[in-house]
Amino acid sequence: MKNLLAALFASLALSAALAAAAHAADTSPAQQLAHWSAQAGTPGNAARGQTFFNSRHGGEWSCASCHGTPPTAEGKHANTGKSIAPLAPAFNARAFTDSAKVDKWFRRNCRDVVSRECSPAEKADVLAYLNSLK
Repeated sequence: MKNLLAALFASLALSAALAAAAHAADTSPAQQLAHWSAQAGTPGNAARGQTFFNSRHGGEWSCASCHGTPPTAEGKHANTGKSIAPLAPAFNARAFTDSAKVDKWFRRNCRDVVSRECSPAEKADVLAYLNSLK
């Protein structure tokens, strides 16, 4: 009976771990770009995305203030100094692979940088830029 219970708990633990891993990787950078391009009704534009990423938009920060220029190496939060993983997907395999995190960070960072939610076109442009970095 002990062996059966141990096997059951091990199976449940494995199932939970696999479910968590599957949830954490529910999308890809290309799927995110396609999603936001569809929402915008136009393909993301890497040149516009680069300009948006590097601009301050009238505020104190740009996206590059924390993520770097280009965002291919570890960045550092401009206010807290906390380390930030590279943002460009070619330099960070986990970038843009969790839809909930993508939504959360776009919402939070856009409010910090442009003092509002970014438009779908702005998100598509930034993703086109980030996906173009190799």
